[in-house]
Amino acid sequence: MGILKRDFLPKDLAPLLASVDFQGSIAVQARQSIEETEWLLELSNQFDSIRGVVGWVDLRSTALEAQLSKYSAHSKFRGVRHVVQDEPDDDFPLRPDFQQGVQQLRRFNLTYDLLIFPRQLPAAIALVEALPQQPFVLDHIAKPAIREGQLEPWKTNVERLARAKNVYCKLSGMVTEAVHGKWQPHHFHRYLDIVIGAFGSDRVMIGSDWPVCLLSGDYQRVQRIVLDYIKQFPVETQSAITGGNCSRFYGI
Repeated sequence: MGILKRDFLPKDLAPLLASVDFQGSIAVQARQSIEETEWLLELSNQFDSIRGVVGWVDLRSTALEAQLSKYSAHSKFRGVRHVVQDEPDDDFPLRPDFQQGVQQLRRFNLTYDLLIFPRQLPAAIALVEALPQQPFVLDHIAKPAIREGQLEPWKTNVERLARAKNVYCKLSGMVTEAVHGKWQPHHFHRYLDIVIGAFGSDRVMIGSDWPVCLLSGDYQRVQRIVLDYIKQFPVETQSAITGGNCSRFYGI
């Protein structure tokens, strides 16, 4: 879930939000329940800084069409996510009932967030190739083994995934895959090099992974990893990565 409006948070976080020029966020589900989806939509009604909601619905349910119709009527319901990383079957995204559910999202102009581990990338590649008109975004750069300094086979599979032009990538979630509390920003640079090299600067977006990122670093320091890294790019590119690409992808 993204950082919310300043008066929703402990007061000591307001300066941190200001320091990274926070203006708004997409709130993304963590618990797989309709109650969480409805809670996020309720929060979005209260706080203008929540520009969109990625919720959860059961994509395998026989009632899916009714659920999508109901929630897509809310102007801030922009997409769906399933916590595939917790599924024991690495080929879970290719199950016929799940794939058919994802296929329905396009009818309601909804995106899909891919929350996976590296071992699930082959199935994700097959899914996005099977649904070339469906907008996907890869969360947390698929959580490579940063702690071990490992690149393959994550690198090869991310580059394969990026060939599908209907897929974007969130630059987030890296610190939880590093040694908690002991990482330095440069530890992530080669991973960012690979992701931005694969997707291009027009299909990547900054993310926070807040509050999960707090397990490994404070919000400001985590955000500065990407904010400082992209200073090498023109201002227009920086603006795209920090907001423009997200706005275009989610239609906000």
